[in-house]
Amino acid sequence: MMHTTVGWHVEMEFTEDDQRTRAAAMVRLPDGSEVRAHGHASRHRTDANQPRVGEEIAGARALNELAMRLLTKAHEEIDQASGRTSHPIHV
Repeated sequence: MMHTTVGWHVEMEFTEDDQRTRAAAMVRLPDGSEVRAHGHASRHRTDANQPRVGEEIAGARALNELAMRLLTKAHEEIDQASGRTSHPIHV
């Protein structure tokens, strides 16, 4: 049995101001396609300014959206190859 190791690198970029953090996530797949997603976080004006926390929240939301887009892409490919409709399980 042959084993293949594949690696993906996810790129994350953040833009921030005093109240908001926006994250952009992108993964380039071995077939050359790219999947992109965004996430955001807002700081309440009475909360302490903790940029890292905003990045973690916005980043997690972007990665969650990225995961859902990858699932959708995979199921579309299953449908095209099989000629039937697959049913993704949403977690």
